[in-house]
Amino acid sequence: MPTRKISEVIHQQSILTTSSGITVREACRLMVDNRVGSIMIVDGDGALMGIFTERDALSRVLAAGIDPDSVRLETVMTAEPATIDPSRPLGHALHLMYDNGFRHVPVVENGRPVGMISARDALGPEMVAFEEELQQREMITELL
Repeated sequence: MPTRKISEVIHQQSILTTSSGITVREACRLMVDNRVGSIMIVDGDGALMGIFTERDALSRVLAAGIDPDSVRLETVMTAEPATIDPSRPLGHALHLMYDNGFRHVPVVENGRPVGMISARDALGPEMVAFEEELQQREMITELL
């Protein structure tokens, strides 16, 4: 399993957060301008409330025929998303994403976002090791 700490992966990240009251179009513009695939939604105290991803924009808004100029993030965000602590190994985030079918995991300390791990972060040596581990898992499952 990839053992590099999440804190190492996110150490130079600038996190992208917003309030739940902005529109989907505004959120998408922020994501495009910042070249990221997700945005974390925080409350007035900076605590994580939810996450909105490019996949959410496609499936929950555009494919559903909802107007991105009128719907607010609070309506279409994933509330109380799964999170991970920065002290955990990257492999734990990869398993969390794989097991639950999502591509972004907010990194949180004391309820406040400090970074974001995405499937893209796993490219490189971690991805090779992770794929090998998944193959081993599948072989063990077949044997049982």
